[in-house]
Amino acid sequence: MASFHCLTFLTDYGLEDGFVAACHGVGFQIAPNARIIDITHLVPPGDIRRGAAVLTQAVPYLPRAVHVAVVDPGVGTSRRGIAVASASGSVFVGPDNGLLSWAVESSGGAVAAVSLTNRELWLDDTVPATFHGRDIFMPAGAHLAAGTPFDAAGSPLDVSDLVTLPRPGSRVSGSTASGEVLTVDRFGNVQLSITAADAAAVGASAGETIRLRFRAASPAQSASSVQPASPAPDTSVASAPSGDQPTSLPSDISDISPSEAITRPIDLIVPFGRTFGDVPQGEMVAYPDSSGLVAIAVNGGNADRRLTLPPGTPVTLTPADDGSARMEVPLLRPGP
Repeated sequence: MASFHCLTFLTDYGLEDGFVAACHGVGFQIAPNARIIDITHLVPPGDIRRGAAVLTQAVPYLPRAVHVAVVDPGVGTSRRGIAVASASGSVFVGPDNGLLSWAVESSGGAVAAVSLTNRELWLDDTVPATFHGRDIFMPAGAHLAAGTPFDAAGSPLDVSDLVTLPRPGSRVSGSTASGEVLTVDRFGNVQLSITAADAAAVGASAGETIRLRFRAASPAQSASSVQPASPAPDTSVASAPSGDQPTSLPSDISDISPSEAITRPIDLIVPFGRTFGDVPQGEMVAYPDSSGLVAIAVNGGNADRRLTLPPGTPVTLTPADDGSARMEVPLLRPGP
């Protein structure tokens, strides 16, 4: 196996402790000629779905690499450590909990997979149960980056047996595009799974006004849900029946609790723009983001704090009816 010049690293380890530095040190000593690129270490603790989304959206802009990703609430349990070779030539290393699945799919799919059972590639033959990023994933990834044959990393796996996360969908039916809340970034911009192309197909274009309708996600659609590899279920939703009318949000914040904010429908009429500055300061705007998905922002503010919509919340996008007035959503928790 040819060596890689690049090894990327994504975790939920944060920056306050020495966890990331320890992993860097291990990787450098094994593969000194591979450049380590940190994608992020600020994934919310244990948020597998957020890690999967960030990895997937970063990989297209990275060179052929070994991608080590660790968001691993099941560390030390029976969950497998894996390496997955993709059709693009890149290799993904991490826990078999769905974290790698979207990025592997976006890289052309898995062509081979192994369970990381070769202890010679671990940091030590006996490792603690709680730091597999340092002791298994980074050393195995670094060995692969340095040219160790892929098959030497462990026991072969059937790629159809790998754990996957259900892939958030984007669907068009008539004049309605359907999807769900995908992620929220550090600026509070709310990214939807609805693609910009699907939004355009139902009439959303710069300068137009659209209607966004959010409904509460069921517990089964939580961010941490995973399943064995299989055709991804359709997680998009069709528009609600006309008799199911949305609940208007009261202007008095004292009348609404955070839990109510995600269990009652939210109906928004917002402008569709190209960028934040297409609306006045403090105003909400929907726009196609840099990943080709529809997102919601507040110019100079924080859309997440205003909407309080967790990932997985179903959403529909339609053209706004003529004459519709914009519904202003009250601030649900402190913030800009």
